[in-house]
Amino acid sequence: MWAEVLRRPARTVSTSIFAPASTPAEAIHHLSLFVLTICTAIFLVVAGLLVYSIVKFRRSPDDDNREPAQIYGSNQVELAWTVIPMLIVVVLFLATARVIHAVQDAQLPADTVEITAVGHQFWWEFRYPQQGFITANELHVPVSAPAHPTPTHITLLSADTDHSFWVPRLAGKTDLIPNRTNSMWIDPHEVGVYDGQCAQYCGTQHAKMLLRVIVEPRADFERWVAGQRSFARTSGRIPRGRRVFETTACVNCHTVCGTDAHGTFGPDLTHLMSRGTIAAGAAPLTQDNLRRWIKSPDSVKPGSKMPAMQLTPDELDAVTAYLLTLE
Repeated sequence: MWAEVLRRPARTVSTSIFAPASTPAEAIHHLSLFVLTICTAIFLVVAGLLVYSIVKFRRSPDDDNREPAQIYGSNQVELAWTVIPMLIVVVLFLATARVIHAVQDAQLPADTVEITAVGHQFWWEFRYPQQGFITANELHVPVSAPAHPTPTHITLLSADTDHSFWVPRLAGKTDLIPNRTNSMWIDPHEVGVYDGQCAQYCGTQHAKMLLRVIVEPRADFERWVAGQRSFARTSGRIPRGRRVFETTACVNCHTVCGTDAHGTFGPDLTHLMSRGTIAAGAAPLTQDNLRRWIKSPDSVKPGSKMPAMQLTPDELDAVTAYLLTLE
């Protein structure tokens, strides 16, 4: 079901932090409104005093050119513009510290879903250590119902350079830094597809390092997990497309369970057709786009790390047909 939903024509989806659908995002949303309110009040006070001064003390036709009387040493004014900003900074600091503590030091239940996200140039690898499989670019998690909270804890790693994991409606952005382990958590309250983005410039195709979080009912999530754990076992004659795939450099970068392909440089393709996009969200996953992606990756995603394999038209058709069977 979800494979069909994900391959439907794309629709506009809100990625605003002002439409939170997870506890960390809600905390950030409330903090943003609080800071915005204080900043608006400061702006109104300063702008109001400025307008009052302009109107009250504007020059009239009867004024001469002499400098008006100067007033020095107002202790009340100096005290006000020192103490009030200090109080504002302290209040903002305490409010921010409270949200950071609530998000970073939250106690998660024992049945929390554990996922490891690895940032690559320019795609996302998602490992499910509890379930024992790996996927790419589209992160599936169960919805967290109020009656039975089911948060998802995400360990963040980088395979090459700095990246940043950001799904605005679910949580604040968190960086992925080489040789360092960061983490975050989400507990989506609504079923749906949430768009995200790498939010740290990481190279030529940073802007097309997209991701999607698919939030499903628990039963649908378990069925998806069962499907990801399984893989097709070929009996009898091996399809020509698979033979071409296994005898080219494809196997050096990609994994397809049950075959000779065990590469880890590129995405795991075992269940490629369960996803809605290719090239980390650069194009919808259709037969034509898949064929074009294999033939000339730069035509879909300029600067991609995937090389053109220089396949003949017949080989290209065979490999495309084979990959379309990987559900």
